[in-house]
Amino acid sequence: NPKQLEKLIPGLDTSASARFPIIGGLMQRSAGTARHDAVVWAYARAADQLGVDIIENCEVTSFIKDGDKVTGVMTTRGPINAKKTACAVAGHTSELMRRAGVDRLPLESHVLQAFVSEALKPVVDTVATFGGGHLYFSQSDKGGLVFGGDIDGYNSYAQRGNLPVVEDVMSEFVALMPALARVKLLRSWGGIMDMSMDGSPIITTGPLPGMYLNTGWCYGGFKATPISGKCFAWTIAKDEPHPLSAPFTLD
Repeated sequence: NPKQLEKLIPGLDTSASARFPIIGGLMQRSAGTARHDAVVWAYARAADQLGVDIIENCEVTSFIKDGDKVTGVMTTRGPINAKKTACAVAGHTSELMRRAGVDRLPLESHVLQAFVSEALKPVVDTVATFGGGHLYFSQSDKGGLVFGGDIDGYNSYAQRGNLPVVEDVMSEFVALMPALARVKLLRSWGGIMDMSMDGSPIITTGPLPGMYLNTGWCYGGFKATPISGKCFAWTIAKDEPHPLSAPFTLD
């Protein structure tokens, strides 16, 4: 109820005159947040220790084929041959698939903006979301408030968004946390989301022989990283869907 929420998130506007009147909320105590970069670094170190070669600044320019079968990739650093080629590039999936000769997938690419404020003393020790406005906010270990909202409504590969979404996010955040209205915005950025038509991910063999695809995670790709990777590895190794991801193929 609102009284309990006031204790959990001091500064939350639970008054009857609030722009978005709060009746109650849901809590998942086993949930949490993680620093994206740190998770990527940890996976990279673990993969390196297991013998995986990570080649940075190496763009795939085309695919090497034997008929329809994919047998490797051509990159800015030369050809790389492979018996199996896995694609997991989020919002640039459609662009990469076009380089393989696959013109259509049930995906749209949209930019999703995120924002961080100047550093503050501890204000919020949880992740809060407002489903009605797609707003979320938390506080980083450096003290900045990290928050964001809805995707930009048009298809784009540009990794920066437009001001209408900025205005919507800021107005919603200030409406929920009016005491923070004068906090300065430090920076913003954008990332490309692979938005599937039904909001469900795609973990599958194909769409060409020798190729494997992991895409369509919409907003939730980072959160699903551990189980997504496990299901994708199973699919690549066994040439069949993992039981958990079997309903989420191109078929």
